[in-house]
Amino acid sequence: MAKRGGFPGGMPGNMNNIMKQAQKMQKQMEQAQAELESSEYTATSGGGAVEVTISGTKEITKIKLDPEVVDPDDIEMLEDLVMAAVNEAIRKMDEMSTQKMSKITGGLGGLF
Repeated sequence: MAKRGGFPGGMPGNMNNIMKQAQKMQKQMEQAQAELESSEYTATSGGGAVEVTISGTKEITKIKLDPEVVDPDDIEMLEDLVMAAVNEAIRKMDEMSTQKMSKITGGLGGLF
């Protein structure tokens, strides 16, 4: 006759291990997130004419412009260069975030 209820083979012990691993992973993710937020990411555009630095919280912390790129008759070019540098800095930050988190989750995908 089959047993009723419970999980044969010591499943409660396995569940404890799973919970411990999940707690460890959560702590690692929190540490990685703190590291990412305290980091800065810099990108340039226009061959270095525009340099933008952002924090891990996606706040712009610095913009550096080469005086030669400041042309009052061509403001659109400067706007495009700033936008390109900002977008590249954000892309770098997102890429680093993805790399760090995938190292922790080990390919668990969208589970966390």
